[in-house]
Amino acid sequence: MSSSSQPSFDLPLTETTLFILLSLAPGPRHGYAIMKDVQALSQDRVALSTGTLYGALRRLLEQDLIRRVDDPQANDTARERKAYMLTEAGRQLLGLELARLQELVQTARRRMLEVQS
Repeated sequence: MSSSSQPSFDLPLTETTLFILLSLAPGPRHGYAIMKDVQALSQDRVALSTGTLYGALRRLLEQDLIRRVDDPQANDTARERKAYMLTEAGRQLLGLELARLQELVQTARRRMLEVQS
């Protein structure tokens, strides 16, 4: 992220980054839950290794798109796990990417309607 107070967003997002941010949209998750959710959301197209996931999480933390929080699912007997959640900047970026993708699909649909006419 740049040193200015305004976040700079690099679009388009990679598929992995998009699915990680989508996984965190409903609320905090720990790493294993993110891995499983990304696999489900992507309908098994994206299967993250732990190295890929934690490398991506480290980058997202450095960009202030996510932050670490105490795992809300952890119980007293479980070892302390960290969960991750979207920051406001992460939510903004996700919204921008979803709007970009929606516009892209609308453009493609308009073109296909022209071709069919």
